Amino acid sequence: MAIVRGLCRVFPGDVYLTAPDSEEAMNAIDQLRSEGLGPKFYPLDITDKVEVEKFGEFLKNYYGDIDILVNNAGIAYKPDTVESFKTQAEMTCRTNFYGTLHVCETLFPILSSHARVVNISSDVSKIAIRMCSEKIRSHLTDPNLTMEELKEMVDSYVRATRSGTQVEEGWPITPYALSKIGITLMTFIQQREFLNDVRPGIVVNTCCPGFVNTIMTSHRGTLSPDEGADTPLYLATLPRNTNIPCGNYVTNRKIQPWG
Repeated sequence: MAIVRGLCRVFPGDVYLTAPDSEEAMNAIDQLRSEGLGPKFYPLDITDKVEVEKFGEFLKNYYGDIDILVNNAGIAYKPDTVESFKTQAEMTCRTNFYGTLHVCETLFPILSSHARVVNISSDVSKIAIRMCSEKIRSHLTDPNLTMEELKEMVDSYVRATRSGTQVEEGWPITPYALSKIGITLMTFIQQREFLNDVRPGIVVNTCCPGFVNTIMTSHRGTLSPDEGADTPLYLATLPRNTNIPCGNYVTNRKIQPWG
């Protein structure tokens, strides 16, 4: 909600909050409207390909193109969850990685020139990549890694969790951490691909918003939601002719090394 709040304050066009249709989502919209802001709401489950494609058609038909895309949807299982590890892996990667990827694949064709894309990752991804085996780490940090190769690596992790061999195979990490590795690397690949796009100036970055006090962190975070929204908003509103950060991992508005 905080990112939507910030965009409503500075972006001159329409701003959409998307989420599965729920009382929580409508409460967020009501709160923002009570602050004098005018967000719009579109019910969307990013794990539902049909819903994502309908959203893309709606945006294309109504607006033609879009200027900003912030991918902030995600789930994280709590330590006391009753779900099996393999179920956690399947659902987390399906939502955080594949859901985000499908949104991108659907909406990227209608990005305007000089559009800004922000994929929300986490510093957990930096820690997790160092925990993987040398073979896996070497493959994932290859600067020429393709999207198909990245998807196969995510799939291999999920398959390993089904047989309980993920640690033996070099994946001693949680599903959430793996999904955020995927988000980070997805960003690097996307920006590389946009270098050959006929539309000029499209910039894709990924960032860690910090340890934010939200439901995701069980309200243990040290930053307020508005503080956590600062870096995503900075990236979403980069000036038209900016060329840095571009295809980078960013924390506290600064480019950070990754991998």
